[in-house]
Amino acid sequence: MNRDEIAAFAEASRGAPRLIGLDLGTKTIGIALSDVGRQIASPLETIRRVKFTPDAGRIVTLCAAHGVGGLVIGLPLNMDGSEGPRAQSSRSFARNLRPLLPLPVLFFDERLSTAAVTRTLLEADASRARRGEVVDKLAAAYILQSCLDVMGGMFSGAAEEAERF
Repeated sequence: MNRDEIAAFAEASRGAPRLIGLDLGTKTIGIALSDVGRQIASPLETIRRVKFTPDAGRIVTLCAAHGVGGLVIGLPLNMDGSEGPRAQSSRSFARNLRPLLPLPVLFFDERLSTAAVTRTLLEADASRARRGEVVDKLAAAYILQSCLDVMGGMFSGAAEEAERF
């Protein structure tokens, strides 16, 4: 994921105002949704994984219901930046989803997102059961918000630069 990939994704997804974020786990899929101004990511829901077809069907339904223009999928890189089996699984899920949902996809580094969300929930004194219920969709919101922040910074900086001339 680099600046050019993010800029290309922002351009390709420009037709619809919202983005959806996915945190693909082995047992669940956390889902988050941006606001129409692409400023704020909010947790939407957690899907308990069953099989690809029903999982993908739910994502397709949510994208249609909310007018989504692109998907931000968390890419679980190793701490050294390399891709392991979980990253390959995320790429495979996106590849299989593409025929059902032909939207632009951006893979966004999700290293430590679940740890950051879990730490926040612990500081808020959330019970173990409550953490289990919300951690995946909050991690999806964390990933999507990070992406929105990068995109916003890229384009506000370009606008400010253009205004100087």
